[in-house]
Parts: sequence; C-alpha cells; structure tokens
Amino acid sequence: MNTALVIFAKAPIPGEVKTRLCPPLDEEEAASLHGSLVLDAIERTKGLQGISLYVAGAPDLDHPFFKVMEGRYGATLLLQRGPDLGIRMMHAMQDAFEQGAKDVLLTGTDLPALPRAHLVEALTLIKKHDVVLGPTTDGGYYLIGLRTMRPDLFSGIAWSTASVFVETKKKVEAAGLSLGLLPECRDLDTLDDLKHFIAQCGKDRNITKRTEGALRLIGARLKER
Repeated sequence: MNTALVIFAKAPIPGEVKTRLCPPLDEEEAASLHGSLVLDAIERTKGLQGISLYVAGAPDLDHPFFKVMEGRYGATLLLQRGPDLGIRMMHAMQDAFEQGAKDVLLTGTDLPALPRAHLVEALTLIKKHDVVLGPTTDGGYYLIGLRTMRPDLFSGIAWSTASVFVETKKKVEAAGLSLGLLPECRDLDTLDDLKHFIAQCGKDRNITKRTEGALRLIGARLKER
C-alpha cells in the first residue's frame, strides 16, 4: 500500500493553459512553457521511495501528452472531473484512495523551482499527520496530503484567491485534524511571477535546464515586444 502522488495537470493545448500570461506571451509560448513545467513535475518524482505515481489530466486523457506520462513514466491516469478546482482535486484524491492508496499527496505543476526535498518531506509528514499543506507565496497551496478522504476541505473555499491556504487551514483546525506544514514556495501564475523566475535563471539550481531554457527564450522575446 503505497502513498499515491497525484500530479494535477492540463494537456499543453495552446489557448487553454497559462492564459493569464497571454499577452504578452502568445498561446504557443504559454503552452510550451506549461508542457515543460508538467515534465518537471513528473521527473521530480523519480526515485522517490514508496510512491505510486498518478497524473490527473484535463481536458481528457486521449491527448498524446498523457500517453507519454503513462508509457514513459508509468503513471496511472485519472480524469479530472467536476465544476471547480476543489471538486476536481477532491475527485482525483478520492480515485487514488479507491485504487488502494494508503494516503494521498496531490500537487500541481506551476512550480519551476520546487525543491525535490519538499516532496520527500511531504512523504514523511503524511505518515505523522492527518493533513499536509504546502503554502504558496500568493496565499494558495502547492500540495495537499490526506491520510483519509476529507471532502469538507474542498468545499466552501474561494479558489484562486489569496485566502485559499488560510481557509483550508481553518477547516483543518476546526475538524481537530493534525496538520503538517511544508516550506512556502512560489508558483508561476502571473506576469510578475514569470519575470521573477526569468531573473532566477542561472541562480536557482531547482530550475531544470529544460525550463531554464524556455524561460530565457521567453525573456529574450519579451525584450523585443
């Protein structure tokens, strides 16, 4: 009975991902950057002990990108479903539990500089706590872990706002659950985030060569616009 590590990801379809960066990015650039970040998230799990890798994909699982996740990385594919982010995450974690996971970690892909050590720490914390959260600098969270399914943690939350982490933490405390916290991490959602990570190229060792190359190319193009 392994820990399920669920990567929550969209297929890199132009016009459907990283839309908050368009403009100044065009849709192809945004999709290419997104694809690189998804691959980072998958490859960051290599060598982690005691996990079963899942990818919760959208808009459907027929996209060749997800077939690569399944074939090359041995990921079990789950379909994202539900009317909002919270319901989609809840279903993905529930699906992993129903497939036999002892506990479940779910994380996103907008994390160019996520240290692999944070995932290792999450695997330790979930054995000691009912819930694990990894807060982001913008008030959300980049990882949630559960030892048992808790649907209440995914309802009544103002998703994609600066209060997501605080609201979720309050629900955890109100339910009397123990909480393990990971270090804060910055994700890539806005143009300011993009500029931050472009500036970190060559400085932050957690940024992969692939994503660093994509960021440098985007940075050079933005100077010409």
